[in-house]
Amino acid sequence: MPFKATRHRKNTIRRRLVIPALAIATVGYFGFHALNGEFGLVGRARIEHRVESLKLELETLRAERRELEMRVVLLRPESLDPDMIDERARQALNLVHPQEVAILRPSN
Repeated sequence: MPFKATRHRKNTIRRRLVIPALAIATVGYFGFHALNGEFGLVGRARIEHRVESLKLELETLRAERRELEMRVVLLRPESLDPDMIDERARQALNLVHPQEVAILRPSN
């Protein structure tokens, strides 16, 4: 059996630093985006703050919707409220009863 010579390359400084430098760059890239990315730790705080503000807005809109639904129920023919009819007629026609006192406010 003949003996085959193998090549043995000398480890240079450049060759010893390439793989660790690439590994550090990769870890640094992913670490930076884990903290500052859109879904990172800072981004998560922004998203949670936005969720809280949207929940408050949702509750406000739900309360407004309930109020409007109650007003609509009062205007339905099967459950007409005399006070609601009176209020709407006065508002639409600008009328008052003779015994009432009208207070006029200046318009801006």
